[in-house]
Amino acid sequence: MIMKLVDFLEACGLPINRGSYKVHLATDPSGTDSPLDAFFAGRFKAWQEHQTKRNFQCSMVISLIEVRKNRWLFAGIYKVLGNKKVKEKHYQYATELLDGQENLIGRIVVNHKRTSRQSYLLGKKDGGEFHVSEIREKRLTIEEFPGFNSVAVPYNKLKTIVKQKVDTWYGALCNVKGVYLITDTKAGDHYVGSAVGGSGIWQRWCDYVDTGHGGNKLLTRLLKREGPEYKKNFQYSILEIADSHASDEYIRGRESHWKNVLKSKGFGLNAN
Repeated sequence: MIMKLVDFLEACGLPINRGSYKVHLATDPSGTDSPLDAFFAGRFKAWQEHQTKRNFQCSMVISLIEVRKNRWLFAGIYKVLGNKKVKEKHYQYATELLDGQENLIGRIVVNHKRTSRQSYLLGKKDGGEFHVSEIREKRLTIEEFPGFNSVAVPYNKLKTIVKQKVDTWYGALCNVKGVYLITDTKAGDHYVGSAVGGSGIWQRWCDYVDTGHGGNKLLTRLLKREGPEYKKNFQYSILEIADSHASDEYIRGRESHWKNVLKSKGFGLNAN
């Protein structure tokens, strides 16, 4: 039997004010600060509390994060405590996560076909068209390392991977030297770099998480001009790997090859 989300949550003992709630369909139109990445990093509540309008004029919010077409991850029920206008198009909300849902957050997958671009839907007393399609055995977490040929990770996700030292990513990246690519997804520019140190690509990418620029001349200049938050536009991928026994000279030679292929020196973000 297909069960509506609101009915299911009430059956789990969670109090829903059916007369004053909204459903937040959390997405990232800008492509720079994914709510799913915020969820993985443990900062979804703070992510949601920053709004450009008074979107939560209700007593509670049921939060759903888009994971694929017509599928949404349950991210919790939040009691709305108030809001204040910080500046133009910036409203800071205060919310409180209702007790008793820790074992449900990140496990319930909801089926809902979006019929408009509206992200803040008035909750219907009958629960609306939100149906439980799956209850995961475990809370959804960052995916395992996808393989060297499939890495294309944005800055915010890489930051979470590094801070949490996700096992599969650490195990794969700490033991290999190689050539990597940083793409400015806003401007389309490339930076080609290499990792030759003892901890491989992992350590080099940790440097980028910490500073945004890793000490690179043109990346440093770019972030100084555009501001430190601009690093959220960066995407990290791997062009080529070699085992830890490969010479540094060989790796740097491969780095030069890729700089030439991608013309990142002169047209991109490589200074030399």
